Amino acid sequence: MLSLRQLRFTGLAALVAAAVVLALPGGATFAFQDTKKTDDKAKTTTPDTKKSTTDDKKTTTDDKKTTTDPKKTDDTKKPAAAKVKSKIKVTVPQDNAEVKIDGIVMKGTGKVREYETPDLEAGKTYEYDFSAFWEPNNYTKITRTRKVAIKPGEMIDADLTKPDEGLPDKVVIRYVPTPQEVVDKMLELGEAKKGDIVYDLGCGDGRIVVTAVKKFGAKRGVGIDIDPERIKDSKANAKQEMVEDKVEFRQDDVLQLKDLPEATLVTLYMGRDLNIRMEPILKKVLKPGTRVVSHRFLMSDAWPPLKTITVVDSRGEKYLLHLWRIGEGNGGK
Repeated sequence: MLSLRQLRFTGLAALVAAAVVLALPGGATFAFQDTKKTDDKAKTTTPDTKKSTTDDKKTTTDDKKTTTDPKKTDDTKKPAAAKVKSKIKVTVPQDNAEVKIDGIVMKGTGKVREYETPDLEAGKTYEYDFSAFWEPNNYTKITRTRKVAIKPGEMIDADLTKPDEGLPDKVVIRYVPTPQEVVDKMLELGEAKKGDIVYDLGCGDGRIVVTAVKKFGAKRGVGIDIDPERIKDSKANAKQEMVEDKVEFRQDDVLQLKDLPEATLVTLYMGRDLNIRMEPILKKVLKPGTRVVSHRFLMSDAWPPLKTITVVDSRGEKYLLHLWRIGEGNGGK
């Protein structure tokens, strides 16, 4: 397959004329003009008087060669391949999602948008990189990517409304620290105790993991966060509380963890969208009886919590905490 980027920079002008045109809703277009190619074309159409007169003199001589040299008679140019455009329909999860095609931000809004490729050589297959970026709420950012194969002349449907296991979404959650008194209540609700291995997904500054091993006697604690700055904060916190030998903090994607099955207690404060994505993973890899505690956010409607409590802090702020056990309750299996 040939990518649009390859077409533009390998110099194969015969494949893509000299402009990349992406049509926008309402008939407006972007034209990414290749100045160098335009100049080359101008040169080929400008007549060269000296060469034409000189070549005329050689015509009779060359004519003799053509009659005696069969190879020269067959040396004819092949006709140029036909070039056609393709229309692309892109469907995104949210009206204001940002769409990129091969890294270029496309204008337009709405869940369904239509674009048009530049002229492409018929009979070949091209590949475009599509991405959609959106914020379902003020603390969650999601980027979804697709590789889309395009055959010139065909209508292409690029659906970015559903996740693809082969190209996992990138989900980033805004960091909001949990008050220490709420941390204590989360661990109490999860019955944290000696011998536990506690995983905090989206660990922030590491306070839940540090509290689990220092105050509740957990055997070990593991904190996962996608933000390297939060991992630095967590390690500094563990050093200050002198529990470095009992905790581990690492930068990772919570949706891609390989060692989660060893957890006996999992804590989360990540947003409902990410909780719902985590739900099938938790059910699949955690052992029966493993406790799961979430600050504020629920799982899907199909997996209601076994228990929900309200915590009021010293400032009078209220916090909801939810408890699940793997294999127990409605939807727990």
